[in-house]
Amino acid sequence: MLVQNIICSFVARPTFATARQYPYHSGMDSLFSILSPSLFAVAIAVAVLSGVVKGIVGFGMPMILISGLTTFLSPELALAGLIAPTVGSNLMQATRNGPSAALASVKQFRVFLIAGFCTMVLSAQLVRVIPQDVFLLIIGIPVASFALIQLVGYELRLPRPSFRLEAAIGAFAGAIGGLSGMWGPPTVMYLTSLGTEKTEQIRVQGVIYGLGALTLVGAHIGSGILNAKTVPLTMALLIPALVGMWIGGRIQDRIDQATFRKVTLIVLCVAALNIVRKGIVG
Repeated sequence: MLVQNIICSFVARPTFATARQYPYHSGMDSLFSILSPSLFAVAIAVAVLSGVVKGIVGFGMPMILISGLTTFLSPELALAGLIAPTVGSNLMQATRNGPSAALASVKQFRVFLIAGFCTMVLSAQLVRVIPQDVFLLIIGIPVASFALIQLVGYELRLPRPSFRLEAAIGAFAGAIGGLSGMWGPPTVMYLTSLGTEKTEQIRVQGVIYGLGALTLVGAHIGSGILNAKTVPLTMALLIPALVGMWIGGRIQDRIDQATFRKVTLIVLCVAALNIVRKGIVG
């Protein structure tokens, strides 16, 4: 449910094809009953673009995929379409430097991860009680402000925190994630404020989002969104997304730390402003 909220926070109303216009069939027929060949080509382009952005900064794939796909698919089909690319890209991102490096990142940020997971589970129980738009604004405004302030030249740097401070920051990020369904922006804000080296920042994000992606699969098998009729769509977008991510990774390898940080802040700012928009207009 939490991961669904993340994705659905970016959903726009479909303007072209919907599930009703393209009835389901079995196998590959299902794919082309949902999408015409021309729209399928557009979907592939969206998947590649989302992969390039994620390969460069480590996040942003769900936002780009859901925003792009919902211009010609229903939100439910767009959500189904991004599942395999999200899972595959996060696995690729987390293990790009090998499983041992991924485990080292988990160990280094274990306090943040554990605290965030605990408060996320607890705060998720309040989702039905507290208006979501309130928490979209609570997370969107500070993150957008953080990114904008740093983009204009004022750097907010956080020294490596103590055990208690790291636990407090992780708990806050997890609580916001549980309530609003978005733990990506506060996580990126935290890693950026630490001045985390770009390769490690990408890897840590992959580990964190990878855990969420596995939750996404289970949640939407249960919800019925991921089923035999929608699997061809999501699997068809997996390879293009991974190719895009590979391209983005090559770009990320060639840029220096300062450029990486600036690009990350720009993408973070766009994502946060979109969260604010969602909180205001619903």
